[in-house]
Amino acid sequence: MQMKKIYTDKAPAAVGPYSQAIVINGMVYTSGQIPLDPASGEVAGSDVKAQAEQVMKNLNAVLAEAGTSMDKTVKTMCFLKDMDDFAAFNEVYAAYFTEKPARSCVAVKTLPKDVLCEVEVIAAL
Repeated sequence: MQMKKIYTDKAPAAVGPYSQAIVINGMVYTSGQIPLDPASGEVAGSDVKAQAEQVMKNLNAVLAEAGTSMDKTVKTMCFLKDMDDFAAFNEVYAAYFTEKPARSCVAVKTLPKDVLCEVEVIAAL
């Protein structure tokens, strides 16, 4: 059982002791992506829709580097700073996850860099 670490400069680099994603047994497990612009390292957008767009772009880049895509996602874990943003977040989410994978979505007290959302995925190759 061999693990492969995934890295792309089209998504933010890991800011701690972790990988952007790991591939093992035909599956990709991403780390949580927050709305950082990979070029500037700054938070992209001030509302949940703009931030969710950047999160989806980051996830898409990581999945592409791993050799898969968002339509092969089987599970997502979504973290929101405020559950009042649920509907707005879903508008962006639905445009990217058209195959409707299984999902968890929870509100959390604080996210890194005080962003409004974070998403991680499990996808098939």
